[in-house]
Amino acid sequence: MLRNATRTVRSRSRRTRLGILATSLVMLASVSGCGLLGGESEDSAEGGNGPLEKSKITVSIMPTIDLAPLHLAMKNGYFKEEGLEIETISAKSGQNSLTKLISGEVDIAYSSYSPFFLAQSKGVANLKFVADASSAAPNSTLIMAIPDSKVQSVQDLEGKRIGITAKGTIIEVLVKSTMQANGVDFSNVEWVEIPFPDTAAALENEQVDAAFLTEPFITQAEKSIGAVPVADTAKGPTKDFPTAGYGASADFADNNPKTVAAFQRVMQKATNEALADRSKIEPLLVEHSKIDADTAKLATLLTFQSALDPQRLQRVPDLLLEFGIIKQAVDASQMIAKPAAD
Repeated sequence: MLRNATRTVRSRSRRTRLGILATSLVMLASVSGCGLLGGESEDSAEGGNGPLEKSKITVSIMPTIDLAPLHLAMKNGYFKEEGLEIETISAKSGQNSLTKLISGEVDIAYSSYSPFFLAQSKGVANLKFVADASSAAPNSTLIMAIPDSKVQSVQDLEGKRIGITAKGTIIEVLVKSTMQANGVDFSNVEWVEIPFPDTAAALENEQVDAAFLTEPFITQAEKSIGAVPVADTAKGPTKDFPTAGYGASADFADNNPKTVAAFQRVMQKATNEALADRSKIEPLLVEHSKIDADTAKLATLLTFQSALDPQRLQRVPDLLLEFGIIKQAVDASQMIAKPAAD
């Protein structure tokens, strides 16, 4: 999921506002936690491994392909088997999803990883990851151009106009890393911010010389304007690069370890099923990602993930730091929620 990655929160006023929201969230979570000291909360339920601290949770989502395992789990009733009821709330972007989390509107937020690490590095919020979602697979995150573009290879990208959804995102990291790995200077690139749905038109109208795309927009650009790959950003230092995951506030994760464990068991089960049989998720891509059946069949999928590997995840803040998108180092292992033991 790279479609809706975030912009950096720059202004002091915005930091202050989000800081207030984060403080409010901590207060709300603390109040809720007090109710747990005497036993089960009112909405606790009997899950697969005993009563859950919270049986009804809200999750912010977006119409992206790598949410297919979540939709599969909901369709097949896997959350209900664990005593969990899931309500999904749509978010416009990864930053919007994180804002919903910080404000307390949702319990768990799905997003590309950049917003989580940006917020953590700035002290805007104290966050924990509860599940992985995806990593870059070969040919799933491409720099593309039209056939007669000035850009025919990575070496041609220097000094050109490159379309990305937003600065300060994993997309920027993937493009810069690809250029750096090929010995290409990215300091004089003109970054043009374009939403994925508008990128094919921007390429065709020569608003940009090349652009980053992921699925289903890769397949759609190939079909609509004959766009061709310039470089696969899922190679070299960004091979299998973590792209998106599910996060919660640290208070929620600490106060609801059985709920977190139930969520993780469900996501692992659904992810295994999605990886084993693509035919089960293609209809879900049509239903939830708003793409046609032909595109769903042709699209190169990101690699679905569920288990959180600290070493693999650490690659994200390390590259964000290397390219100056975050200013403070972040230890990813300290952001992984510890679920209740079986």
